Amino acid sequence: MRAISGGTPATKSAPIPGPTAEHGIQGHLVGFVEALRRRGIPVGPSETVDAGQVLTVLDLMDREALREGLACALLRRTTQRATYDGMFDLWFPAALGERFGSDEVEIPRKPDGEVDIIQLRKMLAELLMQDPSGEQAQQLQALAAQMVEQMGQYQSAGGPSFSAYQTLKDLQPELLVSKILAGLAQGMDDAGFDNEVARRTARQRIKGFRGTVEAETRRRVAERIGRDRVATYGVARQAEDADFLRISQTELDELRRSSQRLARVLASRLAARRRRSRRGEIDLRKTMRKSMSTGGVPVNLVTRKPRPGRPDLVLLCDISGSVAGFSSFTMLLVNALREQFSRVRIFAFVDQTDEVTQLFDSATPLDQLTRRIFTESKVVGIEGHSDYGSALEGLAENFPDAVTSRTSLLILGDARTNYRDPALDTLRDLVDTAKHAYWLNPEAEKMWGTGDSAANRYADIIEMHECRNARQLTSVVARLLPV
Repeated sequence: MRAISGGTPATKSAPIPGPTAEHGIQGHLVGFVEALRRRGIPVGPSETVDAGQVLTVLDLMDREALREGLACALLRRTTQRATYDGMFDLWFPAALGERFGSDEVEIPRKPDGEVDIIQLRKMLAELLMQDPSGEQAQQLQALAAQMVEQMGQYQSAGGPSFSAYQTLKDLQPELLVSKILAGLAQGMDDAGFDNEVARRTARQRIKGFRGTVEAETRRRVAERIGRDRVATYGVARQAEDADFLRISQTELDELRRSSQRLARVLASRLAARRRRSRRGEIDLRKTMRKSMSTGGVPVNLVTRKPRPGRPDLVLLCDISGSVAGFSSFTMLLVNALREQFSRVRIFAFVDQTDEVTQLFDSATPLDQLTRRIFTESKVVGIEGHSDYGSALEGLAENFPDAVTSRTSLLILGDARTNYRDPALDTLRDLVDTAKHAYWLNPEAEKMWGTGDSAANRYADIIEMHECRNARQLTSVVARLLPV
């Protein structure tokens, strides 16, 4: 399938032919859907059929209309949009090869032929001062394309390639905030000029231009090495697929906002398991006694009446260093499931343990929970380094009523003890006392037992599961939580 264009400069054919699909546009759409699935966006057969219907009614030369139409058919949540846009730009590129057009913007150069960075900054600032739509948007796209072509090329091991960092490192568009602010102020009345709003607008426009350069870079690189390879590292992943140990603050914030939705999914799964568990097991003695009326043939099965009782749930969470994001999200998730259990108690630790259940209230914003734990509870001792042995002993000694025969114990952490005593006997006592006990570890299983990790030693005592991202965590918790 050739490039789809609309609202972008004209193009020159690439030296290498563009990507084609075996079964034409239908095959191209199926490939696009499969790529979305690989990036964590669930697209089913019905959504794919709807997308096919969209292609029959939209003008395929109007690229933005096509983008929005397919988004309406394929996406279920707004959080999937960033990933979708990145994949759309790769599968439906704005052009093939280097862009040329009537609205092309010439990059200013010095007499010796080098790019004049000062004049380029001035040109970019003037474009960003204006409303970034229509003709200005096309000029910004053209400028980004020329910058990538002329300033972003470098020689890689596999030949010439393109880099967004190489393109922008000398320009440094973030330095243009004050110039854009001055331009915005001239177009407003002094009485209606809000400096903070204007500053935010300036930063958003700079961020948008940076995104345009990055999208153009991905397009050019995809033509050289293939869009599938570029998609693996160049397209925003779903927050649910982000590795807890390498998660960004933006992805963590998105996960926190989605904790209620994931909790509803888990609650429905627990409710289904609870309904199935009410059927009870076959009571062999009563069944055989009842079969006397049918000559010893057990025609009617008698089941034992189950004694449903919602269990207690206790969380012990390491909130130090890189595992803090994993623990804070899991605490939010389980706290949202509070109604599914008779009681939920949450304990946090770095090198000493304290109960933080009372801090999970509706009045506290999600992004302030971790801060409240550190400031309003005693989870950090003198050294402030993870000490799982001290944490386990603190839970057993200071909160002896926390773990009982009705308790399901859930421990969260990477089990890295900083070479201190892991208190294996204390953990064994807690596991023997609890009704259920599980350990959720955000590290890859292949790393268990390396360096200061005591995960393999703990795994001999308690059932340990790898939970590296929110999708994996949700699946494990849904399977393990008692009903």
